[in-house]
Amino acid sequence: MSLSALGLPIDAPVLMGIVNVTPDSFSDGGQFSGVDAAVGHGLRLVEEGAHILDIGGESTRPGAEEVSVQEELDRTLPVIEGLLTRTDARLSIDTRKPEVAKGAVAAGAHIWNDVSALTFADDSLKTAAALGVPLVLMHAQGRPDTMQQAPSYDDVVAEVVAFLKARVAACVAAGISPKDIVLDPGIGFGKTLEHNLALFRGLERLVSLGHPVLMGASRKSFIGLIDRDEAADTRIGGSLAAALEAARAGATWFRVHDVAATRQALAVAGAIHPF
Repeated sequence: MSLSALGLPIDAPVLMGIVNVTPDSFSDGGQFSGVDAAVGHGLRLVEEGAHILDIGGESTRPGAEEVSVQEELDRTLPVIEGLLTRTDARLSIDTRKPEVAKGAVAAGAHIWNDVSALTFADDSLKTAAALGVPLVLMHAQGRPDTMQQAPSYDDVVAEVVAFLKARVAACVAAGISPKDIVLDPGIGFGKTLEHNLALFRGLERLVSLGHPVLMGASRKSFIGLIDRDEAADTRIGGSLAAALEAARAGATWFRVHDVAATRQALAVAGAIHPF
């Protein structure tokens, strides 16, 4: 299924609600690790306005360790199957592993969201081309277990834009339509606070590549570094500020924990000054 066939908003923000089926995600680890809890959470996010539910079975928080393909499949497939018959929202599989993407798409997932931009495995590009579903390609420096140890760039905006542009080219060479690709600058993935802020300031350069841009800054630790370094679920205000700034720069997709609050903030800001 192509991106245009998903029936997502064209002239309004696309909200991607986060469904972490993991025991160790940074914000809600363990809250929705059971199938029933995860399905129920996903349905609540749809009621709040989510167009897409992003289902992940492996935490990619800083310091997280890799889990097996089978463990990811065991966590995510029952949730995909449980949601598929109960909502019209589109389902996204959040994974680096092509084997997991294959299983998820076979179970009914509509989108592959890959934090490694299809670099994690040798057959990632080939698998993506064969699956034929829309892709979210994200920039990350390093892997989750080590990415925050010493992130370094000469020009973070230029390097992120160049990396994602090159990944789009690799996808096109593999037979993937550029119209089916969404780009994510990877806030917090191998970046310091200053790197993250620079990416917000330079986001228009990524938007200028002509693909939908996804902002995934919800509840992330850079918010605590700017304000009070408290629990992740206290960072809703900062998450909304980040979403509004990204929308002003031209981002149209928003991966968030707090769907209702984000929906309302974007709606009011857009009514005052259309993005």
